[in-house]
Amino acid sequence: MSEGGQTGQQDAAGADAGVALPGIAPAGLAISTAASVREAASALLRGLAGCGRSADAVAWTDHGELLFEPPEGGSAARRQAAIAAFSGRPLSGPDAPDTRLLPPGAADAGAVLLAPHGALARLEPGPSRLLALAGQRLAELFAFQRLHASVKDLEQAEQLQHALFAIADMAASDRDMQSLLRGLHQIIGRLMYAENFYIALYSPERDTLRFIYFVDQMDGEMYDPDQEIPAAQMRGSLTLGLIRHGRAVRGPSEEIMDLLGLPPEHGIGTPSVDFMGVPMQRDGQIYGALVVQSYQEGVSYTQSDCAVLSFVAEHVLNAVERKRGQEELEQRVAERTRELAVANAQLQEQIAERERAAHLQATLYKLAELSNTEARDEDFYRSIHQAVGELIDAENFYIGLVSPDGQDLQIPYTVDAAGDERRDRPLGRGLSEYVLRLGRTLLIDDAGVRELVARGEMDAAHHASRTPAVCWLGAPLLGSDGVMGLVVVQSYRPELVYSRDDAELLTFVAHQIANSVQRRRHAEALRNLNAELEQRVQVRTRELRREIAVREQVEAQLKHQVMHDPLTGLPNRLYLRDRLERALSSQQRNPEQSFALLYLDVDRFKLFNDSLGHLAGDAVLREVSRRLLDCVRGPDIVARLSGDEFAILLEEGAQPGTAVKIAQRIQARMQAPLPVGEREVQASVSIGIAISHDRYLAIDEILHDADVALYRAKSTGRQRFVLFDESQQTAAMNVLELELALRNALHAGEFVPYFQPIVRMDDRSTLGYEALIRWQHPVRGLLGPGEFLPVAEESGLIEAIDWHMYRLACTAGAPLVAKGGFISINISPRHFQYEDFDQRLLELLRETGFAPERLRIEVTEGTLLGDPDAVARILERLQAAGVSAALDDFGTGYSSLSYVHRFPLKKIKIDRSFIRDLGQENAQRSLAIIHAVLSLARSLDMSVVAEGVETEAQRQALLEIGCQRAQGFLFGRPQPAAYWLEPDGKA
Repeated sequence: MSEGGQTGQQDAAGADAGVALPGIAPAGLAISTAASVREAASALLRGLAGCGRSADAVAWTDHGELLFEPPEGGSAARRQAAIAAFSGRPLSGPDAPDTRLLPPGAADAGAVLLAPHGALARLEPGPSRLLALAGQRLAELFAFQRLHASVKDLEQAEQLQHALFAIADMAASDRDMQSLLRGLHQIIGRLMYAENFYIALYSPERDTLRFIYFVDQMDGEMYDPDQEIPAAQMRGSLTLGLIRHGRAVRGPSEEIMDLLGLPPEHGIGTPSVDFMGVPMQRDGQIYGALVVQSYQEGVSYTQSDCAVLSFVAEHVLNAVERKRGQEELEQRVAERTRELAVANAQLQEQIAERERAAHLQATLYKLAELSNTEARDEDFYRSIHQAVGELIDAENFYIGLVSPDGQDLQIPYTVDAAGDERRDRPLGRGLSEYVLRLGRTLLIDDAGVRELVARGEMDAAHHASRTPAVCWLGAPLLGSDGVMGLVVVQSYRPELVYSRDDAELLTFVAHQIANSVQRRRHAEALRNLNAELEQRVQVRTRELRREIAVREQVEAQLKHQVMHDPLTGLPNRLYLRDRLERALSSQQRNPEQSFALLYLDVDRFKLFNDSLGHLAGDAVLREVSRRLLDCVRGPDIVARLSGDEFAILLEEGAQPGTAVKIAQRIQARMQAPLPVGEREVQASVSIGIAISHDRYLAIDEILHDADVALYRAKSTGRQRFVLFDESQQTAAMNVLELELALRNALHAGEFVPYFQPIVRMDDRSTLGYEALIRWQHPVRGLLGPGEFLPVAEESGLIEAIDWHMYRLACTAGAPLVAKGGFISINISPRHFQYEDFDQRLLELLRETGFAPERLRIEVTEGTLLGDPDAVARILERLQAAGVSAALDDFGTGYSSLSYVHRFPLKKIKIDRSFIRDLGQENAQRSLAIIHAVLSLARSLDMSVVAEGVETEAQRQALLEIGCQRAQGFLFGRPQPAAYWLEPDGKA
């Protein structure tokens, strides 16, 4: 070829390029702005066509599916060529189409350009630029698709995870099968379009299908979920074909039938626009199918939906089979339960009847027992309410009784949740009166009450004044003389309706209530009936115990009874001694293994017994026992020794630290009030602690030391704990020595009387003397009463010392009152325990020749509390004999004015605690109290003596408010009688 020819060809090519280049710009712009792969492929094909290069199609993959642009360009040959190009092994041969990967390179290619054979050879710069631009744009679009797919896959994975969790939760819940299936439908509906959804179970053994759940817009009620359909009747069923096929299918129902080889004329149900079904299988065996379908154009399913449904299908099968297994198990259990119920019906009836009889008998016994109590009417009827409430619901309850004259209806007790007040009223036309007239139990609802109003049996105004009851049940109380009242329960709640059985039960109980009321009015007859009933209950109880007891239980019970306290259930003294023996032996073998013994005593327990009764005292002991158990550890032993005495053995822990902690815990725990019946009492305990020591050779020694520490705790104020030490032993010995010395002093005549004057304050003239005891100790000298009287009181010597003192006071004091005046002696509360105290005192006066009218006795408020009736009788007899009485230390006790009015007292002695503040700035309260006492005394014609007057300011303050008599150091200290007989003594 000549040089000129080559130049001509190049010019021609350049001319062609120059012509093509202007058409490239629109195509390149279309490619660059394409929003999807299909748009970019279409723009590329148009651009190549505009450049004179023909191309058949562009192919790419989306979620494993091969797509073409144009869509109709996906022939079998082109599909094969595209797959070969993607795999890096393009087809060759004269008939093979040209392929070009976009972008170039098999690793990164996301699309392939298909063109006729040779059409893509030696491309001009324009088409090459279009291919490069298309490759770049497609790479961007594929990257965006991958990102979008990743996000969508993550969202779908999260949804799928939530769905699986939800399926597992529902499978483990107590939902029934249909509720579970509806829940599964809702879960799948959140993953894909599932307006038409069903689950079919296949039985390989029976070759049957059962559509356990079927929701369809077109064929909604086609299948019964409990019906098993033989496969022979489902030859044209897509579901059966899917199960036989064994793999997921997706597409229009006609295409699926063709794929599965099903004859169209045998099709079942309405054809769907898109059908997707997956088999439910396990270990290669198919047990059913999960199907969704769409009847709407434009609503179809993707390969991703098919993958999700296939994944969910196994979990749905697990959930369904688990629920079916649970239901089958429940069914078998229910069948077995029914069999057992039938087999044991007679026995259960007997047991139920016995329990009902025992419960009823116990309740009736309670009702019968109530009539023996001396409780108030309100407490009596409240107890009846509680007893009835154990048998039937009695949140609204009242009792009505016909008055003795038969004119009124008395309401002694009522409890009403609606707040209706029921008071005594004349008999009228109310519902209660209707039952009284009817004479039998009435069970009625609000409609029945309105009917009674309409018939005139009830007064309409009375009915309107009450809150309407949903259900009303009343039973008459039938006595020996006819209907004596009624008992009523009622309900304001629709869910609480009484039955005929309740009516029969209340009728039966009403008889017992009537009997209880009558027996309450006839106490003697009631006690006889109660005794008989109690005996029958005890006999029946013993019979039942013999029936259910076994020999081992009897032996264990006997052993427990020997070693435990029957009231509290705690170990007793025998058990404690056994454990102490072992603890002491262990400590003797191993000195480092220490233990501690806590000795406890309930403070003022006798007061609880005397004031509240022995039952209340038993309740206090049980509650104390429970609290002691709360305060100790597992291995510790809490025992009741006797009465209100307890002991705690601590064998573990460092001592004495552990013992102190336990004692502090007990003291803190006892701060809370103790419930005793319907009241609360405040109790405390005193604690003595003895720690193990090598000096202990026998358990009685440590018991004795713990007892000594307990005595020390009680003597120092109670409600505390004391650790035993040698000084306490010494103190205990000192008490014993002092007690012996008191006995010797009584026999040796070492007690002497001292006298303190009682004066008129205006002129300081002496009115009388108070005799006070002193002990002329041969070694310690003169001792005041505070140093020996507590021991005398504790040892019981106080009575002998008192009588000795009374005789000395009368003998030595006679000269002091020879010309007038009186001698006062203090009387211990112990003396009033003897009914003949006044006779003995008057006999002593006769023996000493002391005139009774010259003697005054002084008693404290505590003395009057002991036995008020006995004290009053003794004081009245003494007053009749001329011996008058004075109330000493007034204001330090209960200071009840009833004492002044009830007892024959002639004088009140105001305690020194009120006198101490007089003459100071804070004396107004004391002055007010003293003024009140003076007013009271003047109104009762009694004299008042102020004790403890020590200053002139106190004397002036008392004179200003009208107090004339006083006693105190200001006027004279206690002295022997001889002192006051001297000229300077003012006797």
